Amino acid sequence: MNKILYYIIYSWTYLHALLPFRALYVLSDILYFWVYIVAGYRLKVVRENLSGSFPEKSKKELRSIEREFYHHFCDYFVETIKLLHISDEEMNKRMKFENIELARDLMKDGNSVLMFLGHYCNWEWVTSINLNFEDEENIILAQIYKPLKNKAFDDLFLKIRSRFGSLGIPRYETLRAIVKLRRDKKQTMIGFMADQLPSINNIHYWTTFLNQDSAVFTGVERIARQTGFAVVYLDMQKESRGYYKATIKLISDNPAEEPEFKITETYIRAMEKTILREPAYWLWTHKRWKRSRREVEEMQHHHK
Repeated sequence: MNKILYYIIYSWTYLHALLPFRALYVLSDILYFWVYIVAGYRLKVVRENLSGSFPEKSKKELRSIEREFYHHFCDYFVETIKLLHISDEEMNKRMKFENIELARDLMKDGNSVLMFLGHYCNWEWVTSINLNFEDEENIILAQIYKPLKNKAFDDLFLKIRSRFGSLGIPRYETLRAIVKLRRDKKQTMIGFMADQLPSINNIHYWTTFLNQDSAVFTGVERIARQTGFAVVYLDMQKESRGYYKATIKLISDNPAEEPEFKITETYIRAMEKTILREPAYWLWTHKRWKRSRREVEEMQHHHK
């Protein structure tokens, strides 16, 4: 049954992927009307997140960010579908990476790199970074992802995310995969989406993020300190509709020597700076602040 559903969904999305960007953005504008105006998809969550993050902004300013967010959210959807049918040349024109040399330098002596990024701009297009490493056969680029509950949709997204040859690693297999890659003497650059709410058992650190007390992922830092892998941040910007720029920035080239939580805190501050520059391009539909510190501490205590 899942196989049949997969082929139905894949055929439908592939047909849409054949459309030129101009037609896809017309589709995005239609989606905007239905998703935002008619259905109000997760509108309550978006409004709570925006008002909590920008208490100094007026209602008019918040509504402006909200509308821009939903426009971008629909663009993100059609742009992601387009990954099923886009040439390398077109992708390179639309998704530019800056400071690639930093990553090459960090991997010169057989080292590997962990890359922090967030649900910002079009994060699905980041996998096209592989096009910048086509001549380096020993470098494997991978992303950690959370498998979807529906097998057909999960298979489709995995196909989309591996369009440029990147390796998809399910979240629960992260450590095992990294150990195997190291054992096989493979250099890797692994992308981690670390800007959302961690699971209860993975909350070990709190900080202020977008004006709110926030639990944050520390797993990337722990892996970096254990392996010695360098850590970078990918700072994304939307230059115009369908055109993005991503700059690689160093967080630490010697994580074992960093004070505890410094790497995590540096990432959070960098991510916050990116969002504040253009708030509409972050994923505001996620329930990022659904639990308070007190609630989490009580739940953790109960599970002990």
